[in-house]
Amino acid sequence: MNKREQGFTLIEIAIVLVIIGLLLGGVLKGQELITGARVRNLIGQQDGIKAAYFGFLDRYRALPGDYRNAATTIANVNTSGDGDGQIEADNGTNKESILVWEHLAKSGFINGSYTYAATVSDATNPMNPFGAFVELVHDAVYGGAASAVRPNLKTGNRIPVEILAEVDRKVDDGLPNTGSFRTSDFSTPDAGCIDTTVTPNTWDGNGGKSNCGAATLF
Repeated sequence: MNKREQGFTLIEIAIVLVIIGLLLGGVLKGQELITGARVRNLIGQQDGIKAAYFGFLDRYRALPGDYRNAATTIANVNTSGDGDGQIEADNGTNKESILVWEHLAKSGFINGSYTYAATVSDATNPMNPFGAFVELVHDAVYGGAASAVRPNLKTGNRIPVEILAEVDRKVDDGLPNTGSFRTSDFSTPDAGCIDTTVTPNTWDGNGGKSNCGAATLF
């Protein structure tokens, strides 16, 4: 007696394909939501620190980290800057780009408890949403021809290039070497975050780089 061979019907196959499609759609939607949340978090951090910088400047008529009278004016602050009008990585006496966070925190402009030390740590500097330290400083370590020394907020590295590209599209011109949001080599990100084969240069969204960084220029 011949055994009857059984297989999947067209309806069963169609149901399986629909389920697979729904699962894939859910995964892709989930990734999209995660990316959107990361973009918003990064923009929120940059905007919050920028607002704190200008708030401090308005109250004390001096820059955080550079404020010459900080130790006598701000409670629980023991270290002042040199008052030369720039937040310097090293002014010869202390590192104002680290000191800036104690000035901002103890004057109430940012959340967190930061105390100045000569070496960066989670006790001295805030981190970005990807676990890398941010920096507020006057320097020219950012993209663009003939970069001049300007106050700028480094995002820190460890950020996927597609996140930075989306931030740039939302807050600026979408290009890494122009505008107020630019690529930065602070903290030694990976090479190849920028596509230099096209003019103007663009964020290399097809490169898959996950260790990139940028800076918001003030």
